[in-house]
Amino acid sequence: MGIMDVIKGDRIYLDTNIIIYAMEGYPEYVSSLSSLFAAIDEGNLVAVTSELTLAESLVKPMMDDNAHLQNMYMDALQSSDALFVIPVNRQILIEAAKLRAKTDTLNLPDAIHLATAHVHHCDSFLTNDKRLRALSEFHVVILSEA
Repeated sequence: MGIMDVIKGDRIYLDTNIIIYAMEGYPEYVSSLSSLFAAIDEGNLVAVTSELTLAESLVKPMMDDNAHLQNMYMDALQSSDALFVIPVNRQILIEAAKLRAKTDTLNLPDAIHLATAHVHHCDSFLTNDKRLRALSEFHVVILSEA
């Protein structure tokens, strides 16, 4: 079974770790992510992520003073026909607070990602963070298990 078999719907949220694996070519995920991004590029899936993803993705390249990788993230994480990069706004922050109030173990960045997925009607939430699997109101797909 591959990643395309476990994704539900045609609108998928990409968590930061998925973007990092794709951009940096993590060998264990190349095959799965290649088929995912092919489906996105062909218009079979709509991909959504938050602008928060940019901030999270830039940390390690900035620590390493890797300007090339910083520029790759800044270029890639812009809205396009294949990817919607959603700003963090008041509605998302209120939804994130509601999620945190219901799930006391959820940190704020994860709540913002999940709230963005919810507000923008994503059918699946793709991540490699197994802790998020416990959120029954979301169809969470764990990359390493797909």
